[in-house]
Formats: sequence, structure tokens, C-alpha cells
Amino acid sequence: ESHGGTDLPALRTYAKKDGDSYILNGEKMWITSAPVADFFTVFAKVEKPDAKEMSVFLLEKGTPGFQLGKNIKKMGLKASLTSELFFDNCRIPARNLLGEEGKGIEYLNEILLEIRVMTGALAVGVAQAAFESAVEYSKQREAFGKPIGKFQAIQMKLADMAVLLEASRILVYQAAWRSDQKLPNMKEASIAKLIASEAAVKICDEACRIFGGYGYAKEYPVERYFRDARFTLIGGGTSEILKMIIAREISR
Repeated sequence: ESHGGTDLPALRTYAKKDGDSYILNGEKMWITSAPVADFFTVFAKVEKPDAKEMSVFLLEKGTPGFQLGKNIKKMGLKASLTSELFFDNCRIPARNLLGEEGKGIEYLNEILLEIRVMTGALAVGVAQAAFESAVEYSKQREAFGKPIGKFQAIQMKLADMAVLLEASRILVYQAAWRSDQKLPNMKEASIAKLIASEAAVKICDEACRIFGGYGYAKEYPVERYFRDARFTLIGGGTSEILKMIIAREISR
């Protein structure tokens, strides 16, 4: 939500029980694939906006009172449509309550663990593409009579990029494996997402530098990689929030 973000207690969307239905009111934003979705999982407070607990509801497209907002124009990930949602006395059947009432935050935390692993994997993928582009360009682009990849300054950049990329990949693999094995994963998933996202932005930035002026032009894909990588710093929790989670897990 526009005034919520990571501050879950600040979420204001709420659902009030009315017979065999719930009446949903509120709004959401940054909803991925909203324009093409047929169903939505909506997290909402129950009875009043300042309630402490949340519940989860399944909402079908076309439900009276449900309105899709404008598409949000983003700097990157433009193939992924992102929109606002509005709920105005939106009546949904009580059977559309997912799980137990009041367990929404518990369910959301489980989902966020998976999202952090997936966002880490996305970061590794974008970084890999940027790295490969930079390596190839350094072999083809010549300056002062030789490929720029022969210059030590470029070699140092490529080496640093390779180290960050492989470290990120291993951390994401570890977090994904722990998720598959149903092992505690709060710290590991947070570390993987933190390192992979920060590394992706660094790698994409260095790729743009290696491309020189072409790194700022749409003629080559590295400028898009740089824009796409920025999302990974936000999705699944900002770097600052992840550091707080990691510190909390270490101190247990």
C-alpha cells in the first residue's frame, strides 16, 4: 500500500464480516501482473483498519466494487505490468477466506521467504547477462591498438564482477536448497537476496562503464540490465530491512 510498504501494521485495507460475506474496503499498489490477472490474493485487516491482525482473501476479477487502477510506469521491468487496486464495499464470500482468520502476517512471512529467494535468482540472472555482455564487448572493442579487455583496468573490473556474480549464485543456491528441504531459512534467504541484489546493481553499473558511451545508449542491452537490476534492491524487502532481519536472526 502507498503508506505501508514494509510497515505491515500500517496497512489500511480492511474486511468487515457481514453474514456469509466480507465487505472489503481499501487500496493496494505495486501489484505485479494485475492487468492480466483473473484472481487476486488480498491481505486485509479484519473489522477495522487499525486492527493488529491480518487475514487473506481470494478475490475474483469483475467482483462488484473492485476496480483496477492505472498502470504504474517504471524505470525497468517494463514487460511486467504493475497497477493499483481499489476496493469500495467489495463483497466477497466468506468461503474465500484463505487459511485461518488473523493468520495473514504468518502466511505473508512464509511467502516473503520464497520471494527473497526468487528475487535473488532474478538478480543473479540480470547480473549474468550484464557480465557476459561486458566480457564480449571487452574482446571486440579496440583502443590504442588492442582489445580493451587487454588493459588491466578493464581486467580488474571483470574479475570483481565475476567474484560478485559467483558469490551471489552460491548464496542463492543455498537459500533455494534450504527452502526445498523445509529448513529454517530466514537468515539465509535474507543474506542471499541482500548480496545478490547489491551485486547485480554493481555488476550492471560496471558493465555500463566498460561499454563507455554505448553503455548509456539503447543500442546495447546493458542500460536495460542496469534499470532492471534496481528493482531487486526493493522487491522482497530493501537492503536496510534485510540487514535488520539478519541482525535479529544472529542475535537469537
